[in-house]
Amino acid sequence: MTDRTSLPHGADAVPARSWWGWGDPGQALPDAECAELAALVPGAAGTALPVPSIASLELPPVRVSAPRTLAHLVSGAPAVRAGHTYGKAFRDVVRALRGDLAAAPDLVAFPREERDVVDLLDWASGADVAVIPYGAGSSVVGGVEYRAGTHAGVLSMDLSGMGRVLEIDRVSRSARIQAGALGPGLEAQLRPHGLTLRHFPQSFAFSTLGGWLATRAGGHYATLHTHIDDLTAALRVVTPAGVSESLRLPGSGAGPSPDRLFLGSEGTLGIITEAWMRLQDRPVHKASASVVFDRFPAAVDAVRAIAQSGLHPANCRLLDPGEAALSGVAGGGGSVLVLGVESAHHPVDGRLAELVALARDHGGSPTSGTPAAGDSAAEAWRSAFLRMPYIRDGLARMSVISETFETACTWDRFPELYEAVHRDVGAAVRAATGAEPIVNCRFTHVYPDGPAPYFTVVAPGRRGSEVAMWDAVKAAAMRTLGEHRATVTHHHAVGRDHRPGYDRQRPEPFALALRAAKQALDPAGILNPGVLFDPAG
Repeated sequence: MTDRTSLPHGADAVPARSWWGWGDPGQALPDAECAELAALVPGAAGTALPVPSIASLELPPVRVSAPRTLAHLVSGAPAVRAGHTYGKAFRDVVRALRGDLAAAPDLVAFPREERDVVDLLDWASGADVAVIPYGAGSSVVGGVEYRAGTHAGVLSMDLSGMGRVLEIDRVSRSARIQAGALGPGLEAQLRPHGLTLRHFPQSFAFSTLGGWLATRAGGHYATLHTHIDDLTAALRVVTPAGVSESLRLPGSGAGPSPDRLFLGSEGTLGIITEAWMRLQDRPVHKASASVVFDRFPAAVDAVRAIAQSGLHPANCRLLDPGEAALSGVAGGGGSVLVLGVESAHHPVDGRLAELVALARDHGGSPTSGTPAAGDSAAEAWRSAFLRMPYIRDGLARMSVISETFETACTWDRFPELYEAVHRDVGAAVRAATGAEPIVNCRFTHVYPDGPAPYFTVVAPGRRGSEVAMWDAVKAAAMRTLGEHRATVTHHHAVGRDHRPGYDRQRPEPFALALRAAKQALDPAGILNPGVLFDPAG
């Protein structure tokens, strides 16, 4: 007897997305709220940058046209081109607000099946048209912006029309899913089967499975299966040299993994069209708690003990005093640890009590006498977490520089890294803006051998110079991370913005192997040029 289901044809509707900023356009902050936010940043601009209308935009002329056989798959409409010009980094938002769309693609393609992807790549390879794979455009590292400048044309390939869960193997607890599936649509298709992928990045509502795979995305869950890599069983990838399909297995020692070649390749080696993903039963038992620490170093020690305990909390977010205050989780100068546990099969209160006891042993004070009482703090953090990108956009409209960068390092290196970011990146912000910055930190994920710190830097900028200031802060962050042997990115990917740091971090023999793979799989050099390695490399 088999328990495998082939699902009917039909992709979910793609939700409306802002062409200039993050997510749902209806959730963007109004002018008055932008001004209220900016009032918290001394020296910020007094008025909000207006949001340009699509009709007012000056887009570069379209330089190429698709052959007649592919014309039904592509669009050159101004609104479509504008919405596919940039990702969602601070510098992307500011340039869009300025109406600077010089990097707009000539055309945007909407393939409906894999054969369309093959045909589009065949045409682009022969016509010297760069192809930028596009899931939902949530990149914050310049991953979907064309900057190479030498191709005859640019095609943004939007995979959102390929969003179906094609097949479910309930026995092996896995599913074959098209790469264009957005997070909510993917989970909606799994829910009737009692299953979940259990991968919830901050961009969940506005990102796709293919984007997660291509960037080695990290999910919301803080321990154990933190990255999409851990949930991937097999990939199907269309390259200009042919289609690569790996064998679905629970594990294998047969040479280098073909999936590992494409995971994190950011659309430079091929376009992921399908994946077999490992699923889990949907959790029914959940509990959460929060713990306050007077001293941040003691809180770090507590999290290290938890990460090395084998208890594997689903949530283990440590907020330093500034981040706790900014998120509205706690004030008074304390650090806050938000803990959460869940299970599909057994109660979790006992495990949560063990985690709280570990935190208490290191000087933490639970918010009340029972573990479940921490729910309000956890919900406050969750609400702030989901609202943060809209707040960042509101600050950008007030010319407030807002940069976030995430990394990972070993536990022994973290205290020095934390101090260096405040000292060296803070100095770079002061040099660029002339103002005192806000520098906060939280742990997004933790491992037995180290944390994944996520830093936020906020400072007033000079109107008209926001992008240059942001670039200076980004460069300082990359230097500081490299000097302290921390990765240039834990889950945001490399894109184009992290390239300088990645070039220094990556071993040169591996760089040679990557360039050879690029030449073999994409000999015309059309796939996302400028990401991971130089176009001519």
